[in-house]
Amino acid sequence: MSKTVSLINMKGGVGKSTLTVNLAWHLSCYTNWMKKVLVVDLDPQFNASQYLVGVDKYYDFINDGKPTIWDVFEQHKRTPNGKNKLVSPKDAIRNVVNFKGGGKIDLLPSQLELSLSLKNPTQKPELLAKLLKKVEDEYDLILIDCAPTESVLTTAAYLASDYLLVPVKPEYLSTIGLPLLVNSMTDFLAEYDDQSLELLGVVYNGCSGYYPEEQKSKMEVAKLSAKHGWDIFDSEITYSRSYPKGAREGTPIFRTSYVRTAQATKFREFANEFGKRVGL
Repeated sequence: MSKTVSLINMKGGVGKSTLTVNLAWHLSCYTNWMKKVLVVDLDPQFNASQYLVGVDKYYDFINDGKPTIWDVFEQHKRTPNGKNKLVSPKDAIRNVVNFKGGGKIDLLPSQLELSLSLKNPTQKPELLAKLLKKVEDEYDLILIDCAPTESVLTTAAYLASDYLLVPVKPEYLSTIGLPLLVNSMTDFLAEYDDQSLELLGVVYNGCSGYYPEEQKSKMEVAKLSAKHGWDIFDSEITYSRSYPKGAREGTPIFRTSYVRTAQATKFREFANEFGKRVGL
């Protein structure tokens, strides 16, 4: 049975989409893993979708008439006569790449119209979990890329997840999203008292090596993490211009042109630690 992990932080710009896509590539492609991975893009900005397949192919997906993550949430209100017609996973999920060793990446893409779902107070957050339940035996890992704001999409991610992974950039105001995340988790557990949320850990992303500010930020994050009993990953992800370049090229860090070996190795160390923590 698959493990489902949501990458979440109530602060934008921490690299959730970048980590989601690169984790998918590492854990499906490298011979020591070769896992079947599904990426669920739960952000209306659809960065993970474009990063994973490239701009042209992404718009081919959007225009092919097949459902996206938006349709998963809208299915109960867009059907005529008030009759629910559930979105079929085989229609909504697109294959991205298959590897000879058995690993693969599939994508449940997002689109801008998903933001309209945030305005609907009658939305049903459990619809995502129900859809993923139908395909969980087909994957080893499901990664959910979350938006950095509290909404019905956040609740949907919580309901569908086994674990939460929290990326943090060790810079000024690095902890600003963490208290909001704590409040979000607390409110969720108060409303859904039969559910649980397990934090896989906090990972430092985009480490620059600027020692004074970076160390101060890490101390603040460590203090807050200790207060709530959160683990911090041993591995850290260094800043590299190859990540945005990879997003333009539609390639992971280890396939991006002219990437430095040390930076690609840093991400691989994190991906290996992540895989072991999840129990893949």
